[in-house]
Amino acid sequence: MRGRLIFPFLAELCRLSAEEDRYDHDFKEPALGAASPRVELAAVRVPCQVEPRVFEDLRMLASGNAPRSELSLVFHFRDLERLGLVDLNTGEALIRPNDRLAGLYDLEGRLVQRIRTPPGLYVTQAQPRGFGMSRSRPLRNLLLVTFEARQLAPTRVT
Repeated sequence: MRGRLIFPFLAELCRLSAEEDRYDHDFKEPALGAASPRVELAAVRVPCQVEPRVFEDLRMLASGNAPRSELSLVFHFRDLERLGLVDLNTGEALIRPNDRLAGLYDLEGRLVQRIRTPPGLYVTQAQPRGFGMSRSRPLRNLLLVTFEARQLAPTRVT
């Protein structure tokens, strides 16, 4: 028995493509001449449990408001395996840092909340949880994923 999610929703995720020609790994930045540094794979909806922490907390800077948002989603490995979001060779979840949360939907597919981009909510941590949930064949069952808003670039006031 691997348990289940409590009060599930569907998270629409836009995973970052790993196109080698668009990213310079030596300088850790978009490659020169790349038309768009961010290329996303097709969006996928994954059952999740939503655990909000902070949403659009007001932070005023000299250049204006820079709201802070942080949200955690709990995914079940059973769903990730079913959707092909687990690497079969390594066992790693394919939800990784820099993937973007596009929205939350109810189980019938109706929009609950669209996530505005910018600033957007991006994966900052994907942590496997719940190891050893079965006595006969120990398994892991949950992936805790933290999403945070990207810092907006400061505007220089002259």
